[in-house]
Amino acid sequence: MMQGLQNILLIYVLRCLGQIVHGSDIINGKKAPENSMQYVVSVQNTDGHICGGFLVTEDFVVTAAHCDVENPTHVVLGSHNIKKGYQINIEKKFKPPSYSNIWWGNDIMLLKLSRKARLGCKVQIIQLPCAEMNVKADQVCQVAGWGRNRTGGENIDDLRVVSVSVINRYVCREQWPGLSASVICAGGYGTDKGFCQGDSGGPLVCNGLVVGLASFNKNYNCAYPDVPNIYTDISKHLKWINWILLTATSS
Repeated sequence: MMQGLQNILLIYVLRCLGQIVHGSDIINGKKAPENSMQYVVSVQNTDGHICGGFLVTEDFVVTAAHCDVENPTHVVLGSHNIKKGYQINIEKKFKPPSYSNIWWGNDIMLLKLSRKARLGCKVQIIQLPCAEMNVKADQVCQVAGWGRNRTGGENIDDLRVVSVSVINRYVCREQWPGLSASVICAGGYGTDKGFCQGDSGGPLVCNGLVVGLASFNKNYNCAYPDVPNIYTDISKHLKWINWILLTATSS
């Protein structure tokens, strides 16, 4: 009965808001400096780049759960140009048991790599939050990805980054009625900067700490988004992440 009511609510919300679209294309950003964000990786399948992600240990990458529909097989790291990096196969994928679709939240996935990445000047890990946290409204953060940089454009080879401001959660829920509580809103509302369609899973970084990953937006207009961009709040999933890292490493 409860599941049926949830499905009805989801249909109602989608009809009211229009089409929800996965993505993390960088709009009105700039090419990322070569000595920055070396933890960002390209998640790929046999056809090439499908999503962004970021390295949190030598052999684990975090990305978006909905990227699994594209059957990712490997990651590319070691260069901001995805044609120049090196490849590591994906050994296993982990999604929260509570994940069902992007609207209900929990859009996060851990990728266990088949071997450890070679850490160094061009490959680094990024720190996860130590505890559950609430990112302050108006805080300026950065999001990065390899997606299209304009409406109707094509994916790009070089990593791009853009600064976005965190949006007050109450303002965000006015624009996205029924939105999950385990998300962060930043960019795409009252600005022409943020992400759009393309490679989800890119990191939202505030003061050197990865706090979110790109999950979804609305419609296909990358130039003037009319609602906030939605990110999975990583701090809300720390217990699950740490459990997976511990059990998968020891097994």
